[in-house]
Amino acid sequence: MLSVQIVKTYNQSSGKSFVLDVDFQVPAGITVLFGASGSGKSTTLHLVAGLVEPERGRIAVGNDLFFDSSSKINLPIKERRVGYVFQQLALFPHLNVINNVAYGLHKLSKGERLQRASAMLEAFAIKHLAERRPNEISGGEAQRVALARALVTRPRLLLLDEPLSALDAIIKQSLIADLKRLNNELNIPILYVTHDRAEVITLGERVLVYSDGKIIAQGQPMDIFGAPAASSVARLAGVENILQGRVKARHTERGTMTCDFGGLEMEIPLTNAAAGETLTVAIRAGDILLAAEEPRRISARNILAGNITKIEEQDFRVLIEVDCGVALRAMLTHEARTELDLKIGRQVWLAIKTHACFILDSTG
Repeated sequence: MLSVQIVKTYNQSSGKSFVLDVDFQVPAGITVLFGASGSGKSTTLHLVAGLVEPERGRIAVGNDLFFDSSSKINLPIKERRVGYVFQQLALFPHLNVINNVAYGLHKLSKGERLQRASAMLEAFAIKHLAERRPNEISGGEAQRVALARALVTRPRLLLLDEPLSALDAIIKQSLIADLKRLNNELNIPILYVTHDRAEVITLGERVLVYSDGKIIAQGQPMDIFGAPAASSVARLAGVENILQGRVKARHTERGTMTCDFGGLEMEIPLTNAAAGETLTVAIRAGDILLAAEEPRRISARNILAGNITKIEEQDFRVLIEVDCGVALRAMLTHEARTELDLKIGRQVWLAIKTHACFILDSTG
């Protein structure tokens, strides 16, 4: 179990102060630190590793204290037994691969260092690279070398700072498979920093969502991203439609209520909100159906007519923005866009099920 309760203030060049104030406990396994750049994720890793000293707080792995301001304990970096993979990898350019991996084993004899490093290279399927220098290997291979170096010392905690950010999709998938295997074998806490939502879903057993130096949500990735409870989390989770409206009428008999979003009315799930109360509602673009003709005899309660105002081509999908009185975004495949002959200015209809709308805490 990793226990972290820390506060650290940084004075920025703008004259403002950035305060990191986090408190969390995580068991063995992969915990993802997710959030926008500058929210405090990497800073947390620096503090846990001992690269930076907190102003106050406590850091412990199991019963072993790394830092405790009340007891004036601040364990040196070398005594913390923490494996760390930096975003820039920080491989030594003058050393070959096997000596990069063996670097942290200075207390062992040369023979023992090379033997353990060689075994770690074999575990990552890079033993054939042992004599090469970092400038002679690929990005994916360098990432495996960095992971091998972090793990060869048999750490009790592993810190990974955006380790896959510079890799292409195919190499990234291969390394994700490696990380999943390692997670099953190591049985240690792993803190994994990313701002990639797909990595959170694929890798994380739990996620801590960061914003402005604080953790604003935590839990299992599908719970946090599937139906985020706060507006700030919904935005970070990539929810494309976030609307503010006012409750117009409650329909207790069918478990819904009508909400007015500035002239556009929709039925949303019934809550305790009273008529006249303001709500924030989120709808994922992938939960909105788009039709070239007005749908009839369909179960969705919300059928909205509008005109296409924007078409955004993405790798495997198309984001269509439709003006229905307010702008709503729907997600389609490229094939569907072609079949429906969608163009700017064309009238279309959006079908939205009541329960595709989820209510947010607008203050969060």
